[in-house]
Amino acid sequence: MKWEKTITTEQEYEVALARLSTIFDADADSAEGMEAELLVTLIEKYEKEHYPISLPDPIDAIKDTMERKGLKDKDLIPAIGSKTTVSLVLNRKRPLKVEMVRNLSTLLGLSVNLLIQPYALVGKKQEINQ
Repeated sequence: MKWEKTITTEQEYEVALARLSTIFDADADSAEGMEAELLVTLIEKYEKEHYPISLPDPIDAIKDTMERKGLKDKDLIPAIGSKTTVSLVLNRKRPLKVEMVRNLSTLLGLSVNLLIQPYALVGKKQEINQ
């Protein structure tokens, strides 16, 4: 199949995936290698449009990162504030503020875009938008 246009249907997507799996290890300078590079671009574009990946919940991301790095709640005090404020934020009783987001991004290495995602607070019916 010649790849003269973007992938627009699920059937074209499946064909492209199958072809890519066949030529994936081709030499980059060969015709098949160049076709593989083109297919990767077309497949990524299709997946971005049809299978978007949303960012994780900010509080879950903070907790996961803390666990992965072996951090305790008290280690967030410099980024968030007092021990009480850390507890309130991690238990979803108080929203993250702009300064907290900046500090947590630096401390934990999480993107600001992830940390500003809306999330539900305990006892609140609507999500908090930063």
